Amino acid sequence: KEMALLSRQLVTINTSMELEFKLENLKLKPPNNTDLKKLFSEFEFSSLLGELEDSSEPTPIASSPAIASRYETILTKADFERWLKQLKKAKIFALDLETTSLHPVQARMVGISLCCEQGVACYIPLAHRYLGVPEQLPLDWVIKKLKPLLEDPKIKKVGQNIKYDLIVLRNEGINLKGIAFDTMLASYILNPSGRRHNMDALAQDYLDHTTIKYKDVVGTASKEIGFDEVDVERATEYAAEDADVTWRLYKMLKPRLATEGGTRIYERVDRPLVPVVAQMERHGIKVDRTRLAKLSEEFATETARLEKEIHAFAGTEFTVGSPKQLGEVLFDTLGYKGGKKGKSGQYSTDQSVLERLSGEGAEIAGKVLEWRQLAKLKSTYTDALQQAINPETGRVHTSYSLVGAQTGRLSSTEPNLQNIPIRTEIGRQIREAFVADDGNVLLAADYSQIELRLAAHMADVAPLREAFAAGEDIHARTAQEMFGSVDRDTRARAKTINFAILYGISRWGLAGRLGIEADEAQDLIDIYFARFPGIQRYIVNTMETVRECGYSQTLFGRKTWFPRIKASIQHERQGAERAAINAPIQGTSADIIKRAMARMGPALDAAGLPDVKMLLQVHDELVFELPEGDVEAASAVIRHVMESAAEPIVTLSVPLGVEIGTGPSWGAAH
Repeated sequence: KEMALLSRQLVTINTSMELEFKLENLKLKPPNNTDLKKLFSEFEFSSLLGELEDSSEPTPIASSPAIASRYETILTKADFERWLKQLKKAKIFALDLETTSLHPVQARMVGISLCCEQGVACYIPLAHRYLGVPEQLPLDWVIKKLKPLLEDPKIKKVGQNIKYDLIVLRNEGINLKGIAFDTMLASYILNPSGRRHNMDALAQDYLDHTTIKYKDVVGTASKEIGFDEVDVERATEYAAEDADVTWRLYKMLKPRLATEGGTRIYERVDRPLVPVVAQMERHGIKVDRTRLAKLSEEFATETARLEKEIHAFAGTEFTVGSPKQLGEVLFDTLGYKGGKKGKSGQYSTDQSVLERLSGEGAEIAGKVLEWRQLAKLKSTYTDALQQAINPETGRVHTSYSLVGAQTGRLSSTEPNLQNIPIRTEIGRQIREAFVADDGNVLLAADYSQIELRLAAHMADVAPLREAFAAGEDIHARTAQEMFGSVDRDTRARAKTINFAILYGISRWGLAGRLGIEADEAQDLIDIYFARFPGIQRYIVNTMETVRECGYSQTLFGRKTWFPRIKASIQHERQGAERAAINAPIQGTSADIIKRAMARMGPALDAAGLPDVKMLLQVHDELVFELPEGDVEAASAVIRHVMESAAEPIVTLSVPLGVEIGTGPSWGAAH
């Protein structure tokens, strides 16, 4: 009875409370769109920004009738010829393609938009197909007319993610030349920590303009149509706006690159890479579907076996892939200590938790870690790669993002080929499925310990520079310097410490990696700094610079910003500090391999090796496919290009080492 009365009291609204406001204050009022825009921009609420309509302020681009009326649909040869003359006279213009697919290797042109003056743009529909579609210019005729213009290096082209357009145009037989500016790349160089560099975001951030969204034109889910089914007038509004916005962004971002010190890295590292990466994506790499299917079957058998073992340890059956059920088994059923619940009310079972339990003797945790790795590799690679094979080419065509990582590294997606485990047997088996065509081999060229070499140069560490110059085993040298002797154990510890220090690791982090107490780890850090004082000076100087300026720089001038370097929240500040220590080294490494990639094609052509094709870039490694008879000559060229990639901009005091291997598969080339 008491509980029932208490429940009634708890759900009864107290109507006699004194309120600090009047009912009048609660009346719905028109929104303050100016403040809303600032709020939505700050927190990157893209969808809400798109929905926000501000009738009190003029929209700066394309949506106003005066500007929109100057977006022209080109349906006659006379109008097309008029635009062609205009573009030739301008000597520079923005272009944007509308296509049949978001995947460029298999996409074909539906239309092209062009712009060489703010607010004035056109759209040329070429392959729209729907009932009542107006007569369009013949695709072959337009391509024939555009080809000389688009292949003329003296007439400059501007694009947003122009790599995509380059690949699609190549599908149509056009080799785009004269790439002058990529607005996505420019935005990335100016703000590499920004999460968004797509056109909609850049228009909002830099031009305060909300663009027409792709989904608003083609629909979503079951109602989505292809762009070739979009009404030509509506397609013109969308496509011409894209070219216009690209042109406006170019006019705004190019001078900012110069004033903010981004031109050097843009011109010498990133822009030259665009056609190179586009060609790599078009080449793709052959995979052995039969081998992948066999691996998937083996992984499925192994995960099933592991599941049975895990259930036996648990004394009950449960879904191993469910973090909630796993947490309950580990900490409630089996009673292991140290379980922590998050806001959701369930135990954390991430990798660090399972590794800790495994280290404490919980065999079930080790088995779950094995199960997770196999399950992930099966779904991410052996299953997914089979689906990713292009039916026309029989090859996998990964997409490389030039704006995917804050430090300048390329990132690979659809499928991601950069996360295959490097040093495990399972990873090797997956790499065995990447193969060469008949008569060819794969060649893997890998920078040897490039980050340690750069650290030796940038921190001016004499013992390390001497060791690299003499071709010594750097981890053995470190072991000798720190422990006074070299054996398997001291070398392994030295290797861990070498890399950990460069990533700004804490005493607790190093203790965890070496399985020792924090005080002992601190002693090792102190010894390391005593033997290599240049490293400590580098870390201190880097931290002082970043705290003062807000950013670090690579040897080539790429800036990486750290807005949380002065955060009041300790773990955020420490995370920024660790990243700041490594960013100049990792970023310089990324710049060097990019420069090597950009120089590789011309060097191979000059050596009479046009059949050597660069296929992949994975961390510090480049993968090529080439005729068996070209291996010796190509290896010499590839090694020279990679070893000298920093020059003449940067002269390193440490030689860059390159390890080269070949074989019928990627796995065999290691």
